[in-house]
Amino acid sequence: MTDTLPAAAQPLLATLRQTGEALRGLSFPLAVHGADAAQINATAAAAQLEDYVVPRLLSLDAPLLAVVGGSTGAGKSTLVNAVVGHPVTRSGAIRPTTRQPVLLHHPADGHWFADQRILPSLSRVHAADVGSAEPVAGRPADAVSPGTGTLLLRPDAMIPRGLALLDAPDLDSIADENRRLAGQLLAAADLWVFVTTANRYADAVPWTLLADAAARDILLAVVLDRVPAGVEEEVRGDLHTLLAAADLGHAPIFIVPEQPLDSQGMLPADAADPIRRWLQALAADASGRQEIARRTLYGAVRAVAGRVHAAADAQDNQHAEYLRLQAAATRAYDDALKGIHESTQDGTLLRGEVLARWQDFVGTGEFMRGLESRVGRARDAIGSFFTGRPTRAVTVETAIETGLHAVIVEQAAQAAEKTEHAWRDGDAGRDLLAGLAPRGDFSAEAAREIRAWQKDLLDLVSAEGANKRFTARMLSFGVNGVAVALMVVVFASTAGLTGLEIGVAGGSAVVGQKLLEAVFGEDAVRRLAKTARDNLQHRCESLLRADQQRYQALLESAARQLPAETLRTYARELESHRMDDAAEGAANDDDGRDR
Repeated sequence: MTDTLPAAAQPLLATLRQTGEALRGLSFPLAVHGADAAQINATAAAAQLEDYVVPRLLSLDAPLLAVVGGSTGAGKSTLVNAVVGHPVTRSGAIRPTTRQPVLLHHPADGHWFADQRILPSLSRVHAADVGSAEPVAGRPADAVSPGTGTLLLRPDAMIPRGLALLDAPDLDSIADENRRLAGQLLAAADLWVFVTTANRYADAVPWTLLADAAARDILLAVVLDRVPAGVEEEVRGDLHTLLAAADLGHAPIFIVPEQPLDSQGMLPADAADPIRRWLQALAADASGRQEIARRTLYGAVRAVAGRVHAAADAQDNQHAEYLRLQAAATRAYDDALKGIHESTQDGTLLRGEVLARWQDFVGTGEFMRGLESRVGRARDAIGSFFTGRPTRAVTVETAIETGLHAVIVEQAAQAAEKTEHAWRDGDAGRDLLAGLAPRGDFSAEAAREIRAWQKDLLDLVSAEGANKRFTARMLSFGVNGVAVALMVVVFASTAGLTGLEIGVAGGSAVVGQKLLEAVFGEDAVRRLAKTARDNLQHRCESLLRADQQRYQALLESAARQLPAETLRTYARELESHRMDDAAEGAANDDDGRDR
């Protein structure tokens, strides 16, 4: 085998390798309908590319690999022994009998299978490494095996050159690993020898794989084993009807009559003559072998393209569910931010305790009337009020912090509840929520952000008052008092208040507004209020987005998937390659090598 191919085959080889890499990297992490099947499909397609398609493209003149497969107890191993003419693989009543695959080849063809050319995931074990090359009576070469992850290679001169025979585990084995391995081996076959019995040829499990054979256009032979005398033609006719309905009517059917086995578990010498002659004829025709290889290769590429399209469809389903879950979380937290924003601008935060503390801080009655009638003397009146009363400013700050904290925590809790409610509407969301990270102390984090915002306001007021023109006013009013007034102005609006609160809160807000204008001027107040609001909005958004990230983190694996359109591009490229040209080029490149 060589990676050197003519120009006609190079584009196909490149596409095959890119497709294999893409398939190996696929996962379907969201529990949507068909996700598990999609993962199996993608894994199987990637394995077939690695196990068969690429190796066969690179070596069309390698011996044909005939895989003997069938259901439990169908007599596969007995048939293989009969074809070879002596025991080479174990048969018997204990299931499973074929515990690891045995590959029989002519001694001169051993180099084709000694390395990892095909089925690279299976380690090679030579018959001589597990005992005598000649099986002991009652102990064929696979009686001692390292396990199902190995491929036991056994040279045998009874196998014709140009052909290898592989005895696979049962398609419906009681062992999961055996079933998986049987499917892998059949996907790596150039031709199938399907063994069934007169009683079980209509079983559902084998026909699923036979449908795959039809899709791949693989050469198929059917062996009908243990057929009672007198019903051969009746059973053959019924089986042929089933095969024709599955687009496999061209498959030859070989009948093995019901008959006793000898002391070594062997059929009579002539029982397998028809299938043996058929295999020998295939092996003897070099150009025919290459034509079979090209046909099977072409069918396998088409089948892989179909599986890639199916993987793309499954990725679409994954992406749609990802978008649904992401949108639900984003919508919930957007609503929470909107709720906080409205609460900080409609006067809601000036209710209750905040309003009472502010009222206590600035006073009412004569102070308010004096402010309204003597705006020109506001600085002196307010300054005399603030002097010596820093503790009341702190009290207002604390009340504002408490009220704002309650709003933020409540909105975040509602966002989390809405997100989880929406996610529980589907299996994917429910599964993801099982891995949701603990929330941590959101309340404490919110409190820190609010205090940091209040400090930012103090710094903002201090920076604005640093101008010499404002220094005297700032000293008379106090930085904390001015900052508290700015907080009130930020939250001031009567839209959310009713009754008496409207008048009191509105009037109190006017006090803060007039205080700030007395210190900084009207334009500066508007600018300061906007800066303070924007700062608060930014901090609230950072808080809520960090909480939302707990849900987004659960979606990261789905977000990193290969786009479905990339997969479809690979599938279309596979479908567009002219297999005849590529295969012909590869075959010509192999001319002169040992057949």
